[in-house]
Amino acid sequence: MSIMPDKPPLIILIAVTAVGPLAINIFLPSMPGLALDLNTDYAMVQLTLSLYLVGLSVAQLAYGPLSDRYGRRPLMLIGLSIFLLGTIICVMAPTILILIAGRILQAIGGCAGVVLGRAMVRDIYDRDHSASMIAYITMAMVVAPMMAPTIGGVLDEWSGWRSSFVFVFVVGVLVLAGALLLLAETHGPSRRKAAKQISTGFKGLLRIPAFYGYTFQLSFSSAVFFGFLGGAPYVVVELMGYPPSTFGLYFIIVSICYMSGNFTAARVSTRVGTDRMILIGTTISILGAWALAGVYLSVGLEPLTLFGCMGMIALGNGISIPNGVAGAISVDPSQAGAASGISGFTQMSFGALSSMLVGSLLVDTAAPLVIVMAVGATISFTIHIVGVRIFRHHPSI
Repeated sequence: MSIMPDKPPLIILIAVTAVGPLAINIFLPSMPGLALDLNTDYAMVQLTLSLYLVGLSVAQLAYGPLSDRYGRRPLMLIGLSIFLLGTIICVMAPTILILIAGRILQAIGGCAGVVLGRAMVRDIYDRDHSASMIAYITMAMVVAPMMAPTIGGVLDEWSGWRSSFVFVFVVGVLVLAGALLLLAETHGPSRRKAAKQISTGFKGLLRIPAFYGYTFQLSFSSAVFFGFLGGAPYVVVELMGYPPSTFGLYFIIVSICYMSGNFTAARVSTRVGTDRMILIGTTISILGAWALAGVYLSVGLEPLTLFGCMGMIALGNGISIPNGVAGAISVDPSQAGAASGISGFTQMSFGALSSMLVGSLLVDTAAPLVIVMAVGATISFTIHIVGVRIFRHHPSI
């Protein structure tokens, strides 16, 4: 007799969604020192992050609509298996190019949890309740990525950067085992689309103006965060002269603030409403980004001021992003998988571009990091005001 539950338990939705972010964050403290170990430069090492984000974004275009056709569970299991294969390659990589290839495979597999976890929540709950549940899942899953840079920094100093990937592999095996036992299908045969609707789903979503508003607000908010991930390790380790473990310890500030924003969104989104929560979150983030610019121009940056201002941005993102995701995947609930895929693709693409931009411009000053973060937060806020709030009442174009 099967022990499969009727609906996926919260713990397994958290776990499958967390493996991708875990693989991003645990590696961050190792990036500056990796250049010396593999005889390359920081710009090349930075590709292990930015191309991970590219892989994370592009694969979502396939997972979302394919899951609308074939179901969420089989695609999730395939993705987790690919993630483990990529992790093995990373552990054994002798050169930076092979490491980058392993990271891309990690991303292709890890993004299954990100896109399909969102779709599974939307399969079960309505828009405002899905915003609340996405916030709860994000809040809980942040615990692992919150500790990941600290763990990665300690492992790097203890036994080198490869040990971080060994840790990720062990976690990935446990998550795959849990998914096999507990991950129920939420998109049954009666709800699946005909194969031809893989393309028509995209076309239908792209005719809804509000979908653009939610998606681009998400994308620029994410660009701020991933710009920080791409540049802050270099700023802390190379420009400020601190060890990798310092980055990991201070990153806890960012994670706690983001989790606090998620908790706020989870508690009040259903009552306050998706669009008002996005407005609150993007307002907090833009204030944090410009506070960072003010501190940089007036007294210069230290770890506490850098991570303190980023914590404020993370608080705002923790409020706005779950609601932005819920808005994007709710414009047409019948195409939740495709919507999750398209919005996730755009979100991660902007993150990858931001990360690459910051990594390529950083030399001897933190100015590129500060500028990219301030501009991204400003555009995200503006898109929500001018875009979603104008077009959300127009169902199609």
